[in-house]
Amino acid sequence: MMQRSSVRKSAAWKLIVSGRSVRPLACWHARPAVSRPRCGAAPAASLLWLAGVVLFLALGLETTAAAEPKAAPESSQRDAWPVFRGDAASTGVARSELAELPELLWQQTFADSAFEATAAIVDGRVYAPSLDGNLYALNLATGEVVWKYFVELGFKSPAAVRDDLVFVGDVDGRVHAVEIATGHKRWSFETNAEINAGASFFQDSVLVASQDGGLYRLKIADGSQVWKYTIDNMLQCSPSVAGDRCFLAGCDGKLHIVDLHTGSAVATLDIQDATNVTPAVRGGRVYFGTQGARMFAVDWREPKVVWTHRTERASPIQSSPAVTESLVIFGSRDRSLHALTASDGSEAWTFATRSPIDSSPVVVGERVYFGGGDGRIYGLNLRTGSEEWRYEAGGRFLASPAVAQRCLVIGNDAGTLFCFGERQP
Repeated sequence: MMQRSSVRKSAAWKLIVSGRSVRPLACWHARPAVSRPRCGAAPAASLLWLAGVVLFLALGLETTAAAEPKAAPESSQRDAWPVFRGDAASTGVARSELAELPELLWQQTFADSAFEATAAIVDGRVYAPSLDGNLYALNLATGEVVWKYFVELGFKSPAAVRDDLVFVGDVDGRVHAVEIATGHKRWSFETNAEINAGASFFQDSVLVASQDGGLYRLKIADGSQVWKYTIDNMLQCSPSVAGDRCFLAGCDGKLHIVDLHTGSAVATLDIQDATNVTPAVRGGRVYFGTQGARMFAVDWREPKVVWTHRTERASPIQSSPAVTESLVIFGSRDRSLHALTASDGSEAWTFATRSPIDSSPVVVGERVYFGGGDGRIYGLNLRTGSEEWRYEAGGRFLASPAVAQRCLVIGNDAGTLFCFGERQP
């Protein structure tokens, strides 16, 4: 196992450090399709009747509650970042606030490591998958390592947390369910190709997308397979969930809408180009970009394309969008962060950086934060796109920010995790 290095001093604000190259994710090769398996007693009189009614209602309420999807702990729902884009719909909007000028609270550097995957933050812990083979659990307040879980080939998949487990997929195609209390494996499940997409959840199940083209619904309790939905190429996006529908944008150039009860397709929509972008769902629309430089807004109930926007330089989009009521914000390999009007796709503003942007933005209050390929972490005014905060970290950012409990956590390709927030007196 790799050994943890000591915490470094804060990076200089204007220092520029070139990080080692880590290949950005893309839909590189088509894979052959994998076949999909098809997948009260009658009341008595008088007081006995009244007692029977009360008992019937009580039992009915209990049965209804048991049938509802199992929710994460209240503390996790209130202020956490449990999945890749923060919530089931992958909106990229934080519940938490951040200080006006976030300060570096700690940074932790790991030798021979790189972070391509976005961390999860739940109940005072950070869960950070690394290419050095370790899933790190760290104390959010101090950055100290609580435990680490090791696999041979490393992790590109964002962490996802539900109840007492953290889920992560590895480069070898295995899904690992790891106990958050101990860092011990509860179960694992093997797919047929690398996993670089984060997990999502539905009722008592975890949803995992693999480069073998499969979306797997697995039981959280034991990892047993409920069903598998298969496309004709790779899946590299995280599954986005709204109600009992799942949304997948695939390397087959299609948007897939899947019934989560049966694992069957509700609809597919041609999107012209391959993509590894995680769709964001807001209301009746789903938003995502493609390798063909187009951002799509789709009415998923029809389904039909509402609008598309092609970036001026026609560069691929590998950054998953953050979506508010009025804006769709995403990075591009044209080195700019773009904000479009959600209603019609018109350009609201752009912000230029010095390198391609593969990191996905996160909206926090009236700001949007993201990591750049130039080694900087930016905080922009949400309405105007003007820069209000910046930190020179060095390396490159392929991972995206995770924001919860008034902290922002992000890792770079030089093996350093950064945590920003408000320093307590």
